[in-house]
Amino acid sequence: MLLTILSFLGVGVFVVRGALAAVRKGFDLLGVIVIAAVTAIGGGTIRDVLLDRHPIFWIADISQLWAVLVGTTATLVYVQLREPPRLSLLIADALGLALFTISGAQVAESRGVPWIVVIIMGTITGAAGGVLRDVLSGEVPLILRRGELYATAAIAGAAVYVLAEVVSIGHVAAAIIGMIAVAGLRFAAIAWNLRLPVVYLNPTESD
Repeated sequence: MLLTILSFLGVGVFVVRGALAAVRKGFDLLGVIVIAAVTAIGGGTIRDVLLDRHPIFWIADISQLWAVLVGTTATLVYVQLREPPRLSLLIADALGLALFTISGAQVAESRGVPWIVVIIMGTITGAAGGVLRDVLSGEVPLILRRGELYATAAIAGAAVYVLAEVVSIGHVAAAIIGMIAVAGLRFAAIAWNLRLPVVYLNPTESD
């Protein structure tokens, strides 16, 4: 039940993020729907393929696709009435990252894979949809922008979730703690401009 709720919430939030990004790019109606759908279900699709989990989650439950269409429609109606502030995009993205990361980690956990794979699958579920969105929108993916704490937040939150599960505090509590870790780190990065150190090559003398 918790997994289903997290999945729907994640889809809803990422639909809004994808649709707003597409609208800002001036895409037509089909383009907005495609970007919204890719953002919302892209990460989970990659996860399911890698885990050999069939049918893919949105094929098994087509209500996920209806959630994409309803969320996209609601977003398009909203943007006709009011210009969404840029901060709303970042907040929606952080919440979606938190929801999808932990739901993805739970899916991987249910497959009985090692803990490191649980963390990787959680990160892919949370971040891959945004990568596809940015690539299709002609942007440098957020996780590749210099020092950006994005995939790092997903990795940290998934690791916190795994640790919480190890100490047996309960699935619901572990999920909540994991999501707080993801969203908290992402919000902190936005608020205080936190960045990872950038690695440079040391200059060398030419031969």
